[in-house]
Order: sequence, then C-alpha cells, then structure tokens
Amino acid sequence: MIRPLILAPFLCILAMPVLAHEDHCSAVKSSVEDAGFSDSVTVNCSDTHAILTSDTYPDHEMMTGIIGTNEQVPVPAEYGAPILLAPEYNGTPLTRDAALGVAVNGVPIYDYTGGGEMTEADLAHHQAQHDTLQTGQLDVCGGHAGRGDDYHYHVTPTCMIAQMNNAGPDAIIGWAFDGFPIFGDTNPDGSTIAEGALDVCNGQTDDTFGYRYHTSQDAPYIVQCLMGVVEDFDQLPRVRPLTAVGGGGAEPGRPPQGGVENLVLTQNTDGSRSMDYSYKGQDYYIRYAPSGTENCYNYTTSTVTNGGKVMQGEFCR
Repeated sequence: MIRPLILAPFLCILAMPVLAHEDHCSAVKSSVEDAGFSDSVTVNCSDTHAILTSDTYPDHEMMTGIIGTNEQVPVPAEYGAPILLAPEYNGTPLTRDAALGVAVNGVPIYDYTGGGEMTEADLAHHQAQHDTLQTGQLDVCGGHAGRGDDYHYHVTPTCMIAQMNNAGPDAIIGWAFDGFPIFGDTNPDGSTIAEGALDVCNGQTDDTFGYRYHTSQDAPYIVQCLMGVVEDFDQLPRVRPLTAVGGGGAEPGRPPQGGVENLVLTQNTDGSRSMDYSYKGQDYYIRYAPSGTENCYNYTTSTVTNGGKVMQGEFCR
C-alpha cells in the first residue's frame, strides 16, 4: 500500500510539549545505552547536537540474501551523526541522496530508494524501479554496502532490532537528523498505527517529542524525508568513499541483469574479508584486507562488471 502525499503541517504539533535540551541529550544517550550498543557507539552532546560516532560496521550478518548486487562491499568508516537537540517541526519535507538519520547501533539510515535524491513529486508515489527492497539490493538485515563501500539501512533494520536489549514497541531504534526519534512498525504503546496516520515522511505526532518517525511493512518502509528544520542541510555528513591509490583497481559495479546467486560475505579474524557470489554458473569474488596503512585495504577482485578479469589495487578512505 502506498500512502497519499501529505504535506500540510500537523498544527497540533506546535502545541505539544517537547523535551528540553538536557532531556533530549539524555534521551539520545539512553536510546544507545538501553539498546546495548554503548561499546560501539559514543554519544557526545554540544550546545546544539548529540553526535553519535561509530564505524558504521554492525555486529550482525551482512550482505546475505542480496540478488541485485552493485558489487560493493562493507568497509568500516568513521562517522559522526549529528542529531539536533532542539527539534522544530516544519512540515516541508527535506530529501537527500545520503543518510537521513542513524540507527542506535551507529549505522546510517537512508530512504528506501537507490536512485539518488528524490524530488517533492517523487515523494508522492512509489518508485518501484528504485526500490532497493523490491529490486533485491538489500540483505536479510535490511541493509547493503553503498557506492562508498559503507554499510547502511534502507528499510527496517531487523537484525539490529533482534540484538537490542530493550527491543519492543517503545524502544527508539534510531534518530533522524532533524532531532526526532524513529520507532518501529507500531505506536510506542504497542497499538496498531491507524491507516493514513503516517505522513509522506513516514511520521506522525508524538506526545513526548512532538513528532516521531516509524518503520513500516509497506513502502516507504522507513524515514523517507525529514519534516523538521535542519539548518545547513547540505552540510550533513556523508561517508567518505574509498579511492584507489595510484589509480588501480576495479571500476564501480553494476547490478548484473537477472541477479546473482549465493552471495556470501566472509569475515576472518585477521581483518580480511571476502564477498563471493555466482552468476550464470561462474564464480566471482571481491577479497580485501587491511594493507597496513590506516584506513587502507588491498583488494583482489574478479567481478561480473569487469568480465571476470582479476584486478588488484589498494583503496583508502
């Protein structure tokens, strides 16, 4: 089911109480601590933001189940996600071709598409051709590696939720960059969300925060846009992509027509990793390991995009 476009501000939001700065900082910190991710995510508050810092590399299965692979692999990336501590509902949707928020395990959250930034017109209808879930681009946990070789979620982060110590309808699973929290498929009290209650960004009013976002079984699945005021919106962080040292290495991948089979990511104790898959009866792989230089990896690849040719190179963030 695709919901109709709802752009008008919820007037009742303006009258609702919102948390004070200190309380909002505490709420962000508690959401990470209560979920059990304090060992991998740090939260520091400034006068304006709570910064969630992580390596974006979750401690759960990754890449399994992907059919429409773009032949990118997940590589740890230092990332600081800024969450506004004095959120202000605006009612005008903001979109971008990068993360709109972050999960409590430090993994960035994108909208459901893989086709670049959405326009206001795009928000009004389901973009089936860019739907990362329906086109088989996501793993069983709701994420994949993007063009920056960074892991992120496009739909409900099911594996992360299964790991949360406080998993349940009242648990905050993430934060949007406008400062509003993200909850699961139901209201925090466990009740079913009424049909049509969620707006175009997948959000609705909230008694504590003024506004909140939700995941959903139907598109758009997760935060599709931001309804809060975000100054310097164009300056929100992006994961720095890997670049080839000396110009060597493989070209960016393209999802093979018809999809791949048996894609598996193997992680070894020495830090090396291998993503293996098959296509039309032929085996392919991307193997990479720390090169000894900080944030750099040596790659050996044989991909569909490059016709199975074995290529090598060092890539760094």
